Amino acid sequence: MTTNRQFSLALEALAELKTDTSTPPSNPTPIAPTLSEILEEIGPLPREALLLGMASDGLPILLNLYDPHPGPILVTGEAGAGKTVFLQTVARSAIQTHEAHDLQYGVITSHVEEWENVEETPHSVGIFPVDHANARDLILSLASWAHTNKNTRQSVLLLVDGLEEVASLETDAVQSFRWLLLRGPSRRVWPIITMRAEGFEQIISWMQNFRTRIFGRITDEGIASALGADKKSGLNQLEARIQFSLPENGKWLRFWLPSC
Repeated sequence: MTTNRQFSLALEALAELKTDTSTPPSNPTPIAPTLSEILEEIGPLPREALLLGMASDGLPILLNLYDPHPGPILVTGEAGAGKTVFLQTVARSAIQTHEAHDLQYGVITSHVEEWENVEETPHSVGIFPVDHANARDLILSLASWAHTNKNTRQSVLLLVDGLEEVASLETDAVQSFRWLLLRGPSRRVWPIITMRAEGFEQIISWMQNFRTRIFGRITDEGIASALGADKKSGLNQLEARIQFSLPENGKWLRFWLPSC
C-alpha cells in the first residue's frame, strides 16, 4: 500500500470498497495488524480523517470528521460481539492520529473498569459511569458547546457504551442527547453509540436517529433483520470482537479492527 493512496473520507462514500459477504470465508482468520503498524503503512492521514478499521481489500475505513452526512453512528451486535472494543479502538485511533487540541473524546459506560487499558492522554475529557452525575454533565456541556461551535476545527467524540442506559437518564440529559444525535455531527460532536442487539425492542424508537449503523456478530436472523440487516449481510459469520460490517449501496463492507 502506498502513502499516496486516494482515501474515501466518509462512511457514506465507500462505494468503491465493496465486498461480497454472502459466502463464508474459506481461509483461516488472519491476525490483524496493530494500529501503529497500519498507520505506519498507510502514512499520515488528513486532519479530518479518523481511522475505524481496515477493509478486507486492505483499504482503511475512515470517518470524515468535517462531513456531517453520516450522522451519529450506531454500533450494534450481540453480547460478546466487540462493541466496547470498537469504541476503545476509536479512542486509540483518536490518540494516535490527532493532537488533543484537534480531537478529544468522552466516554459514558456502565463498566469504567473496562477502559483501564486505554492510555490516559489529554485527548480524554473523562470516562464516566452512566449513573454518575458527571455523565449527565458531559452530555449537557457537549450540547452547550455544540450550540455555539460554528467555526472551530476541533471535534469531540461522544462514546456511549449502552444506548439503552443513556435513554433512561434524567429528562434534561435525554433531551440534550437527542439534540446531539440530530445536530452534533454538523457542530463537530460525533456520537458513536453501542446497543445490545438483543435489547433493541426496549429502545426501538431511538433507531430512527441513526442512518449509519455498524454491525458486529449477530447469530439470530430475526434480530438481525429487525435491525436492518438482510440475507446478504452474513452477520452470523463475523468474527466476534474483531470484525464488523457496514451496509453500503446495497452491499456489505466487512472490516477488521486493529489488534491491541
